[in-house]
Amino acid sequence: MTLRATAAAVLASTALLGLAGPASAAPVPQPQAATAETRAAAHEAAAAPDTLATLSRFFAREGKVSLTAAQPRIEGGAIPVHYLSPDFVAGKAGATVARLEFLASKAVSSDGQQAALWTAKTEAGWQVVNIATGDEEFRYAQLGAEKLPGGTVFREPQIDAWYVAGDSRVLPLDEDAVRAVGERGTTLGAYRVRVTKAYGDKLPGSAYAEGGRAGGFEEAGAPGAPGVPVGVVAGGAGVLALGAAGSVALLRRRRVPAGG
Repeated sequence: MTLRATAAAVLASTALLGLAGPASAAPVPQPQAATAETRAAAHEAAAAPDTLATLSRFFAREGKVSLTAAQPRIEGGAIPVHYLSPDFVAGKAGATVARLEFLASKAVSSDGQQAALWTAKTEAGWQVVNIATGDEEFRYAQLGAEKLPGGTVFREPQIDAWYVAGDSRVLPLDEDAVRAVGERGTTLGAYRVRVTKAYGDKLPGSAYAEGGRAGGFEEAGAPGAPGVPVGVVAGGAGVLALGAAGSVALLRRRRVPAGG
């Protein structure tokens, strides 16, 4: 499973279906479609001066590069990122296997570090809501397009697995997905059976979710630190959250067994 550090002004909580975090976590509004207009708005938010300043702190957080030398830049355009749809898990008629969660822009520092900027349309307009190390969103988008042109690349966040779906097939793009559906993939129907069995009783509104067992983030730093949001971010063992003053605090995720 991929380990990713993330920095967030708002931590994404919608991405884990019913495996949602504490009630204090602010949900990330989902874009309705990845149009040319939304891609342009997402790119503008990613390239904004305030975003680049935050990226400099993010890339410099472990001393790999100095704050002034980071010089982050945005490469390429924003891409749509899809996650497993809770409606599909619930078996709703007409539900697609994945839903658009956010748009991602690739950021690169002067020393070669890479990060994905997650952008979404909030009440204040298009904003960067999370920064995650690495480039997996872009790598799997490219791999999926090569493996199944025209298919939908999506992530099953509970097991950090990436797939591409199309022509009633679900094909694996990484080792976690291979373990879930085999090297040759599976049918869309068989995949629905698997995820419904795994997550069907843990969707939003379920007793599992409402009982508070669906999340699991604990602050690693001083409790009650002001300005540090606590929420759910898919993937990774930890979260780097930027507080109101721009300081960085580490939050760690408590793993929750599939059965509770």
